[in-house]
Amino acid sequence: MQNISTIILSDNYSTAEVLKLFISEIEGVILQDETNNFERIFNHLSQTQNKSLFIVDISDRETEKLDLMLKVANNCPNCKILALSDNPSVDLIIKIMRAGAKEFVPLPVIKNELLESIKKILTQFKEPEKHSKCKIISVFSNKGGIGKTSLASNLAIELSKITKENVALIDLNFQMGDITTFLDLKPSFNISYMLENLEKINDTFLLSTLERYKNSSLYVLADPPYFKQADNIQPKHITKLFNILKETFSYIIVDAEASFEGKNIAALDNSDLILLVSVANLPALRNTQRCLELFEKLGYDKDKTKIIINRYMENDEIKEDDIEKLLSKDIYWKIPNNYFAIMSAINKGVPVSILNSTTNVAQSYKDLAQNISDNLYKQNIVKKFENLFNK
Repeated sequence: MQNISTIILSDNYSTAEVLKLFISEIEGVILQDETNNFERIFNHLSQTQNKSLFIVDISDRETEKLDLMLKVANNCPNCKILALSDNPSVDLIIKIMRAGAKEFVPLPVIKNELLESIKKILTQFKEPEKHSKCKIISVFSNKGGIGKTSLASNLAIELSKITKENVALIDLNFQMGDITTFLDLKPSFNISYMLENLEKINDTFLLSTLERYKNSSLYVLADPPYFKQADNIQPKHITKLFNILKETFSYIIVDAEASFEGKNIAALDNSDLILLVSVANLPALRNTQRCLELFEKLGYDKDKTKIIINRYMENDEIKEDDIEKLLSKDIYWKIPNNYFAIMSAINKGVPVSILNSTTNVAQSYKDLAQNISDNLYKQNIVKKFENLFNK
């Protein structure tokens, strides 16, 4: 195996010495001269053509070291980062992972934990990483005209901007999909073509076939242009498509059809999260209530479904407490009513944040994406470090 050039950054002398001692036992890991100079560290990691490992203790100078980690992650493709801290909170680990760390080890360091984490990183050098932790989020309502597609498209673009990861936006409205209209796209391929070529699909095929939105990391899979093309699509095809997409994308956002037809149920079954969209009027809320009842019959976990109230106004006749009492479920998010901003964005074929990022509805979409991303990160972090947080 090719030698891995390794730099340790720690303001604590004892921690640095223990790390050097443990790492010296690993074959192929070559320690470089110790330095606490950020510029020298970055210059070395960015100039080396060989594979490298950056081990950083962020117990001190947290903000500065997180900035350095992010700089290294963005500019040094051959470098992997392992972070350590004496304050292993969930929120901190989220910041560490967002800054580009591949592994985290709490301090004081335990030899076996450190060696195991380094072993995982060395494996990543040998094998291309896959997005095995992809999350599928379906935006659903069994009532049309309440802003489901607007929510799905704006959420997808905000997630791509926040996470900088590949996001797929799928239009499952097989009869009257609007995603391409909302984003002013004219894709060459659609979901029917994709499903007819499942055996050919790999990363290259996906990223070249799905329509990339401008220069973002958002990729769109459009609905079929002709009604009859949807007739041959079966629920099993949806499941297989999702399983393939999960290997390439970190998030899959589904603009689900407003029905309980088999293909749509397959999408909901495979979703990690269902955003159930409603508005503050009685007919819509009654429909939402029926959806929740059906989801219970389908055996969905209660935490899988989140209530989104669109076009919310504080002076609505039906108040937040009334909604939660009727549905016997907390409201997860409220999207403020801003008819002018939304319609202007739809008519121009752009996300609301691109048209005017200062509007209340644009900020709400951004905050929703941040909240969802953070919560999913937390679920993964807690699961990964379950023993650590259960102590």
